[in-house]
Amino acid sequence: MKGLVAYDSYFGNTKRVAEAIAEQIKADGHEAELRSVREKYSSPPQGDFLFVGSPVRIAKVTRRARKFVKKLDAEAWRNKPVAIFVTVLPSSPNETDPKKKAQAEKWVLMPGPKFRDMARARGLNVVDKVLMAGVKDMKGPLADNAVEMAKQYAHEFMETLKK
Repeated sequence: MKGLVAYDSYFGNTKRVAEAIAEQIKADGHEAELRSVREKYSSPPQGDFLFVGSPVRIAKVTRRARKFVKKLDAEAWRNKPVAIFVTVLPSSPNETDPKKKAQAEKWVLMPGPKFRDMARARGLNVVDKVLMAGVKDMKGPLADNAVEMAKQYAHEFMETLKK
């Protein structure tokens, strides 16, 4: 099987997560193509499954990532599994101030699921779980466990394809 890993990245963090996903796909015995949504390609995106990723910026995934999903041939991808991943700044799970907690959820926890739901609204077969890989600071680096989380997410996804 062949997987496509498409991503947008500003400071290289989301690219590194995409690379880790592609590495795991290959380690699980499949082909993987890595594509930046910022580049032009001579052929449309093709594969048996798809991962799409974006950094979260100002409480949203990037315009380029959204545009990539909107331009996908929904008929060609309708029955192929799609997984969503995002890179996010950490939020404080122990926040007690309701206003700050709601703001953290809006800025950190909601963009990934909203992106997943947007892809589903296009008719894509998107898995429920969204990978949210942490970034330590605005420009990075990735959180210590982010690469390992990405590989585990990809491996679990690949396992579901065997069923």
